[in-house]
Amino acid sequence: MTNRVVVTGMGGVTSLGERWEDISANMRAGKTGIRRMESWDFYDGLNTRLAGPVEGFDIDGRYPRKAMRSMGPVSKMAVYATEKALEMAGLLGDPILKSGKIGVAYGSSFGSTKPVVAFTDLMRDGHSRDLTATSYVKMMSHTTAVNIGVFYGLSGRVIPTSSACTSGSQGIGYAYEAIKYGLQDMMVAGGAEELCPTMAAVFDTLYATSIRNDEPHRSPRPFDRDRDGLVIGEGAATLVLESYEHAVARGAPILAEIVGFATNSDGRHITNPTQATMEVAMQAALDNAGLTASNIDFISGHGTATEQGDVAESHATNNVLGPHIPIHSLKSYFGHSLGACGSIEAWLGIEMMCEGWFAPTANLENVDENCADIDYVMGEGRTIAVRHLMSNNFAFGGINSSLIFRNAAEI
Repeated sequence: MTNRVVVTGMGGVTSLGERWEDISANMRAGKTGIRRMESWDFYDGLNTRLAGPVEGFDIDGRYPRKAMRSMGPVSKMAVYATEKALEMAGLLGDPILKSGKIGVAYGSSFGSTKPVVAFTDLMRDGHSRDLTATSYVKMMSHTTAVNIGVFYGLSGRVIPTSSACTSGSQGIGYAYEAIKYGLQDMMVAGGAEELCPTMAAVFDTLYATSIRNDEPHRSPRPFDRDRDGLVIGEGAATLVLESYEHAVARGAPILAEIVGFATNSDGRHITNPTQATMEVAMQAALDNAGLTASNIDFISGHGTATEQGDVAESHATNNVLGPHIPIHSLKSYFGHSLGACGSIEAWLGIEMMCEGWFAPTANLENVDENCADIDYVMGEGRTIAVRHLMSNNFAFGGINSSLIFRNAAEI
């Protein structure tokens, strides 16, 4: 016997705002969160100056100082997004949080990067004056999962997901599996990432970043023939998941149902995506959900605005789902938020599914002729009645993930 799994709370932080109402208004107005990072002029050899920063985020004073000592920016965003999700789910302050019935599945590509400098100084210069008792805790790859668990007193299972661009989606997927198979009644799930020039440098060395530095509003351009690379972003998003029976019993709001999840590995190349295994992941998610391609009404694509990624993803999508299902990429608004993107795209995908309006891919004007001939949402947003939404992400290491959500109106 397996459990149905529903979403009962959501919250997040993005470069276009924290509330869906604000994010939606910005998208409808054609605004993106991409900015020219003047401070990056300091870094010699870094070609890109574009990013999607979360400007003005400051929760110092919101929580007790002692409770925040182990948090870098990435954990602060994760904890804050989780507060918003728990509040929506009606769980803030509820004794169940400390009952062991709720766990955490959460991730980021890395932890906070600033403490790394202190360790570098130790190895390079021989001094440790900038190291503290929390330096490692702030930078470790599972810092978000651990800080969320400690801050809210969650004593269930902890599933850290540090898998680059699939950290957030795997967090949701593994949380779904934990509840589906009766291992937990509830889970906090998602991903976060803080902006750092080192993250941009990773892709800069691969010549994969956009250098349209004087036109931040024109980049990135997923699936567009004139794209010139990706833009790094930051943010966080948290979903509260629980079994359907548990949610109904406590009168919780049901926002969507997770009906399918799959993840796999290319087993081929660290950075070059593989179309064939992308297809396997999408089909496996359909199989897990007991659905066919005809049941999917909208696709939230990974769409990074890199040539190899866009082309492989578009053809994989076409081969599994056909040419007629609408697709967009939200990275055109926020940049590539790495460990956060899967959870941000799931959160906003559910919001759009509930509202019945889906944003177009920003800056997509002329589809690359090498991409598959599928239904790209471009120019204007669309009003669509969506029963099932598929959200896909693909990461360094050849890690692929696919989630399928059912509209709450269909439950």
